[in-house]
Amino acid sequence: MGVKIGNLDLGDFPLLLAPMEDVSDPPFRALCKDQGADMLYTEFISTDGLAHGAAKSIQKLDIYPEERPIGIQIFGSDEEAMLTSLRMVEEANPDVIDINYGCPVKKVVCKMAGAGILQDIPRMVRLTKLIVDNTHLPVTVKTRLGWDESTKFIAEVAERLQDVGIYAISIHGRTRKQMYRGEADWRLIAETKANPRLDIPVFGNGDIDHPEKLMEYKKKYGIDGIMIGRAAIGNPWIFKACKTYMEQGIHAPNPSISERVATAKRHLDTAISWKGEKLGILETRRHYGPYFRGFPGVKEFRKILVTSMDINELHDTLHRLEHRYLHA
Repeated sequence: MGVKIGNLDLGDFPLLLAPMEDVSDPPFRALCKDQGADMLYTEFISTDGLAHGAAKSIQKLDIYPEERPIGIQIFGSDEEAMLTSLRMVEEANPDVIDINYGCPVKKVVCKMAGAGILQDIPRMVRLTKLIVDNTHLPVTVKTRLGWDESTKFIAEVAERLQDVGIYAISIHGRTRKQMYRGEADWRLIAETKANPRLDIPVFGNGDIDHPEKLMEYKKKYGIDGIMIGRAAIGNPWIFKACKTYMEQGIHAPNPSISERVATAKRHLDTAISWKGEKLGILETRRHYGPYFRGFPGVKEFRKILVTSMDINELHDTLHRLEHRYLHA
């Protein structure tokens, strides 16, 4: 029997795509799924935005059959808005509802949402219970170690959240004060997993950027699975690389320049199809650097890719880039 969230079987040691704002959209999720991600999550969605009918928030509810299993991640602090949005989330029919208690961005935190709620654990538990008690779907949580160095109570927090009914917890190994600075501390994630009262799966998140590190942390910290975030940006192949190394002990071949270009084109085209031309072009830009990292002289192509708003010019640049390195 594999790791389970309710009746959802994710396999022996699942790899999860982290929810990332303006990154974990359907075009990108599809690429990661193709490369072996076991569980996907949407970008985090504002419950205030849903409750007020904001078009951007509503569009983020889009999920597709080929993405399953998938969780819709929500964030908010207003109980009425959370309940109102819950009906909309259920209509989208995800496999899981995930609550974000980890986003460190100031505009989220100042509303006592995301990682802001780590300053008020009783409220965090109360909001979680509210969602659990008002949905038929499994509820999970993504959070951090604590608000700062003096409040790293994650082992206790996980137990309290389990007691109100969550099915799994994903823990980023930093405090909110750290943002993304310094090295993620997985010791408290391991301590949480080792709690004899905790029965739910514990997924670790933070700094996993290559297969050897994933295997090291899998063995060292005893977690149930690993969530990969920033290392997947422009690199959906990381899931295949990690799975190949876990299952066979060998390194998967690096993607060829033709595969990289085909993936970048697919990403761009599907982003435009889903978000519209302007947003599709803008939000694909952050991926080009990682897609083509390490190719000497690629800067001249990348400069066009991250500035042009012309679809034909972007396709032509990708075509020329492929030709340049295919015959180098």
